Amino acid sequence: MTTQTFDPAKADAFAARMLDILNSSAISLMTSIGHRTELFDTMAELPPSTSRQIADAAGLNERYVREWLGAMVTGRFVDYDPNHKTYSLPAEHAAFLTRAAASDNIAPFAQYFPVLGAVEEQIIDCFYKGGGVPYSEFKRFHAVMAEDSGQTTVSALFDHVLPLIPGLTEALQQGITVLDVGCGSGRAMNKLAQAFPNSQFTGYDFSGEAIANANAEAQSRKLSNIQFQVKDAATLDERDRYHFITTFDAIHDQAKPDVVLQNIYNALRPDGVYLMQDIRAATDVSGNLEHPIAPFLYTISCLHCMTVSLAYGGMGLGAMWGQEKALEMLSEAGFTQVEIKQLAHDFQNDYYIARK
Repeated sequence: MTTQTFDPAKADAFAARMLDILNSSAISLMTSIGHRTELFDTMAELPPSTSRQIADAAGLNERYVREWLGAMVTGRFVDYDPNHKTYSLPAEHAAFLTRAAASDNIAPFAQYFPVLGAVEEQIIDCFYKGGGVPYSEFKRFHAVMAEDSGQTTVSALFDHVLPLIPGLTEALQQGITVLDVGCGSGRAMNKLAQAFPNSQFTGYDFSGEAIANANAEAQSRKLSNIQFQVKDAATLDERDRYHFITTFDAIHDQAKPDVVLQNIYNALRPDGVYLMQDIRAATDVSGNLEHPIAPFLYTISCLHCMTVSLAYGGMGLGAMWGQEKALEMLSEAGFTQVEIKQLAHDFQNDYYIARK
């Protein structure tokens, strides 16, 4: 039996870190509110202003705005002039907090925490009893995911994602068949369908809410070359049909990812290409110690990705299934050629280009 020695300096350092975590967690909630109410966007366009001026410009209640500003000032997000009682958002901060920042905007990711916090009780129950929490229990998750995807994927489709595969843009212009499995709200496919009218696009997703949103957008764009259907990817039964199949951060959520990958392999034409975007990580936790957002991704995995799979009796891969497991499963599905590519603007994902 060994006796551990107590290091007071180590204990003090950890206590300080815990206080920092509590403050950062609180700021994260306020960041979500600042994004959803467009307070960051409003302040970025204002000179130093009082809480009343900011509230009026944003169309919000002053008392709530003032308390929010208190968190932002003490959290060092917003500058405060006590003499004039004015607040200002530094341009250097706005560059990562506003919609004008496009793919550099980090604020939308803070929305995950209140969404996931809403299912904490159910998740704790699963710690004791096993099982999982189904999609239906997550409020606003599809909206947050759509915004996430809009920044990392949709905004980069033409300049970064499509060029990963030589000749793909030209093929889309000429006309090919495309399938997106786990299409969510369909933003990527709708954008492609509008840009490439000679190609035919299909999107499948398990969520009726997401498919309704996808169809509504397609109708508003008056697109005739795209269709969205509610479908469990594990029941996909098509062969040699599609020239190009995509999944965007969708495989690790599946109840039966092995079956889904096999179905994708079967649905792909012999000369087709499968593009799988998924979380950049190592399969073993030891390989993620230097990952810049590993705790964030493991948390989202535990409170969403893993549990929604387990809720349907699935494998529960989780978001951090990693490159090694991904390559193993792609090989088992039948893919013989797989390249892994990365994009400079997207440190969160790997892009697997798979062929038969």
